Amino acid sequence: MSEAPRHPPGQPSRPARRWLLTAGVGAAAALAGLGVDGWRRSRAPANASLAAGADGDLSALWALNLARPEGGNLALATLRGKPLLVNFWATWCAPCVRELPEIDRFHREFGPRGWQVLGLAIDSPTPVREFLAKVKIGFPVGLAGLEGTDLVFQLGNPQGGLPFSVMIDAHGRVLHRKMGETHYDELAAWAARA
Repeated sequence: MSEAPRHPPGQPSRPARRWLLTAGVGAAAALAGLGVDGWRRSRAPANASLAAGADGDLSALWALNLARPEGGNLALATLRGKPLLVNFWATWCAPCVRELPEIDRFHREFGPRGWQVLGLAIDSPTPVREFLAKVKIGFPVGLAGLEGTDLVFQLGNPQGGLPFSVMIDAHGRVLHRKMGETHYDELAAWAARA
């Protein structure tokens, strides 16, 4: 006498259903990742790594006039003519949050030597205001929002990842770019070679 099947005829067994579900979820995640990557690539200029290259064309940066978290606006053109460190960050980005005290230290120690620091928040205004109410930093922050990712691409970060730092000399030339967490010693070494 044969044993009756434990699942309805014509339907996969419980382990097979689990495998199918897992494979389906994995495929959906992979497709979502490809979609995000495709979106990022479609928004990046074809020559993103050259957009602010040797010719120092930073016109998109200098043209910005951004709201500040504490109110008022910040015209980036007012920062021209002195060396500048620009840091793109977001409140939801753990490496960004970790490096902010290091960048603030650079601001405090190199500000008297003529260096300027600017934080551009790729985030919504409310989380940025709430974050800065708890974490005090001395350098100005502009609310670039998600549109700030276009500038990230233009400044040579085709992946669009955060944090992203760009060091610009007094003549408007990009000296260094870094996607990923930075620290005071690295920034100080960049400035010393400027």
